[in-house]
Amino acid sequence: MRNFKIPAVPPTTSKSIRFPNDVIEAVELAIQGKDSTFSAFVVEATRWALESLKEQDSD
Repeated sequence: MRNFKIPAVPPTTSKSIRFPNDVIEAVELAIQGKDSTFSAFVVEATRWALESLKEQDSD
């Protein structure tokens, strides 16, 4: 049996950015009823965009 490991929380930095109101509304609609937060959505979307850019650069 594997031993349980408590996951490490990655270091974070607070950033204050402005979003257009329509983008905020769209994100809030997308996460409504889901086990997610606005911040988690934005972080994942940013990671996805960065990975996509990396793939474009390698083509």
